[in-house]
Amino acid sequence: MNWTEKKAVRVAILDLYEGVPNQGMRCIREILNQFGDGNHIDLDWDEFEVRQEKNLPGLDYDIYISSGGPGSPLESEGSEWEKAYFRWLDQVEKWNRNPAHLQKKKVFFICHSFQLICRYYQVANVTRRKSTAFGVFPMHLMQDGKDEIIFNGLKDPFYSVDSRDYQVIEPNHNRLSQMGASILAIEKERPHIPLERAVMAIRFNENMIGTQFHPEADAIGMSLYLQTEEKKKTVIDNYGFEKWQSMIEHLNDPEKIMWTYAHILPNFLLHALESMQMVEV
Repeated sequence: MNWTEKKAVRVAILDLYEGVPNQGMRCIREILNQFGDGNHIDLDWDEFEVRQEKNLPGLDYDIYISSGGPGSPLESEGSEWEKAYFRWLDQVEKWNRNPAHLQKKKVFFICHSFQLICRYYQVANVTRRKSTAFGVFPMHLMQDGKDEIIFNGLKDPFYSVDSRDYQVIEPNHNRLSQMGASILAIEKERPHIPLERAVMAIRFNENMIGTQFHPEADAIGMSLYLQTEEKKKTVIDNYGFEKWQSMIEHLNDPEKIMWTYAHILPNFLLHALESMQMVEV
């Protein structure tokens, strides 16, 4: 396909970090830069600060990426910024349901955004974890995940960064079925431990998908983050030095998070562009 002759592809990044310093936004920007350069695409994007400024994009974008963020995905229920966020979501859904709109809006939800959407759609329970999940962990594909286009090129399991105090568990299979949604991945299967496995990825419909892990995380950012004095002490105090050391080793393994970084969001972007190519006239 030759995108150089077509109009610019417009991407909106919904920033849910509430002004907290993070690596997530940098990583999303870098993926967009690399994807645009590597595919010779005029890829333009704007950023919208959702939680502090209640700033949401309009419908004049082709692709939307909604970030992770700090804090509780439960305590924000009923807040003004969350109402505005769900109004935006409703507008995107309304656009996509309209048969006159051949070009659909594609949306990717990451971590905190994913938890909010799961609560909004009532597809699972969102609860606080007994302890923080932080590190590089295996993600196990469900049957639908093995056929999912965004996971093309990944092994089963694949590895990604997981950083959360909350979790999406106990999926409502009737609700998922009603929506035409499917669970794509779960955290490590441990039948000998009587704890519900967290849902790590869901395709909500043909245009919207999300992950509870961080597919945008790269080795450079995570390595710098883990080696800050504060984070290193936190990990060692909670999990021991060997756990911290193994995290650093995982980051340097090209088949772990850098493989995920190079596939999931780029696959999502490529699929979005291919769907746009199909309706070009």
